[in-house]
Amino acid sequence: MTRWMLSGFGDEIDADFAVQLQVLLALGASHVEVRSAWGTNVVDMSDEDLARLSGLLERHGVRVSAIASPIGKSQVYDDPAPELARLERVVAAARRLEARYIRLFSFYRPDGVEAVAVRDTVLARLRAFADVAERESVVLVHENEKAIYGDTPSRVLDIVESVGSSALRVAWDNANFVQVGVRPFTDGYALLRPHIAYLQVKDARAADGVEVPAGHGDGELRETLEALRDDGWEGFASLEPHLADPARPDVLSGPRRFGEAARAFAGLTAELGIELA
Repeated sequence: MTRWMLSGFGDEIDADFAVQLQVLLALGASHVEVRSAWGTNVVDMSDEDLARLSGLLERHGVRVSAIASPIGKSQVYDDPAPELARLERVVAAARRLEARYIRLFSFYRPDGVEAVAVRDTVLARLRAFADVAERESVVLVHENEKAIYGDTPSRVLDIVESVGSSALRVAWDNANFVQVGVRPFTDGYALLRPHIAYLQVKDARAADGVEVPAGHGDGELRETLEALRDDGWEGFASLEPHLADPARPDVLSGPRRFGEAARAFAGLTAELGIELA
C-alpha cells in the first residue's frame, strides 16, 4: 500500500499552537505545517517563540513537514533586500524546527502589467532564494498561488526549469489552479509531475472559486492522487482546506471544518489504497 505522511496548516484550526497539535493528532496527522502561532507569522517569530514551538512539538511527538512562509507574496518590483532577509529568518526557523521544506511564492505584479514583463525579475529573485536554500540545505517549494507569476502550470514549469536548482521544487495546490481557470490534472499534471515535492490538499468549485472538501470540487483531486500513487510518489499531503466556519471567524477553518476536510481526504485516499500516517 502507498503511504503518505499527513500534515496540515495548523493555524487554520486555532491560533494556539498546542490546540493545533492536539487537533492534528486526533485526525491522524504526524506532522504540522507551521505558518503562524499565537497570532504571529513564522517570519516574525522571536527565538523565544521558536523555542516555545519546539517544546510543544517535542511534548506532543509531532514533527514539522514544512514552514509555510509568506516569502514571495509581495510585489515583484519591491526592494529585494528585505525579502531576502526575511527568507534568511525563515531558513533559521526551519533549521530550529527541523523542517526540510519551505513554501514560497513568485510575486505579484502591478495592475495592468503582463506576466511576461516581470519574468526576468521573478527568475532572478527566485535564483537568489535558491542560492540561500542550496547553502543551507533546505528545499523551497513553490505554491501556485492566484495572481502571482507562477499561477499556471506553464509558468510554474518555467520557474523550476529556468532557475534550475534542486533546492526549488513544486508544492501542488489543486484549488489554486481551479481558481485561475486551470483543470489541474488535465492541464498541469504531466508538465509538473517531475517537479512535485509537496502536496497541499485543497479543492474548489470552478463556477465560483469557493473552496470545498477534498473531492467535492472541480480540482480533479481524485485523478491527481491516483496518478501520484501510480507514479510511486511519496511525500507530505498537507491539509489547507480554507473551509470557512461562521462560528470561528478568527481562523480560516476552525476545528470542526478542518476535521470535515480531513475526513473527506481520508475517505478519498482510502478508496485509492493510499495510507495516511
